[in-house]
Amino acid sequence: MSNASSERPPGDDDRRKSPRAPIVVRVDYSTVDDFFSEFTQNINEGGMFIETESPAELDALVHLQFALPGETEPVKALGRVIRIVQSGDAEPPGMALEFEQMDAETRSRINTIVQQLKTQAF
Repeated sequence: MSNASSERPPGDDDRRKSPRAPIVVRVDYSTVDDFFSEFTQNINEGGMFIETESPAELDALVHLQFALPGETEPVKALGRVIRIVQSGDAEPPGMALEFEQMDAETRSRINTIVQQLKTQAF
């Protein structure tokens, strides 16, 4: 496992192109060596945070499959680990993933759900 810290440069939260919405859905994911099933903490059209005590290595490619609320068709995606949060940090342990090679239709599906969740939150 990586020793990467959860510390971020100032303004790092502002790097996101789209705001994330809190969402808890089961996500199945696999790396070269292992298969896991965990829960997301938040999501946007560009990526997600998966809460886990066993994150993949920093910069690892992860194959993802998850169902969005109200949809029956699962989302299949490829993500790259861009940040790891270790157990004991201020945040729950896990890994932030950036989606890679995602088609526009899937990004749009995720964005629609994020917008709906944000509207419900207010």
